[in-house]
Amino acid sequence: VQLQASGGGLVQAGGSLRLHCTASGRTFGTYGWFRQAPGKEREFVAASTWRGDRKTYADSVKGRFTISRDNRNNTMYLRMTSLKPEDTAVYYCAARLSNLLAVSRDQYAYWGQGTQVTVSS
Repeated sequence: VQLQASGGGLVQAGGSLRLHCTASGRTFGTYGWFRQAPGKEREFVAASTWRGDRKTYADSVKGRFTISRDNRNNTMYLRMTSLKPEDTAVYYCAARLSNLLAVSRDQYAYWGQGTQVTVSS
């Protein structure tokens, strides 16, 4: 089982990015995105069931970020718009077998390697 995240980069405040996470080896019940800023703990960003019928977002990104998945290539996405400097962090994709939404990092068994997002003011 492998998760491979990509799509990060440097963007100005107000800009947009789309992160990708390709999953291989199996299907999952739930997937999510987390982020970790320097000196801070890894925090929840967004999660979705594999089917996409239920989603949840952190309050700090609600209305700006969208989590989705493409069945054709087993790729998960995090579309980020109206980016702010405080969104700067390493972003991680994660997955779990249960189809119950989860917001705690301890509930996810599978992790990608992380991709850096830097938002300049």
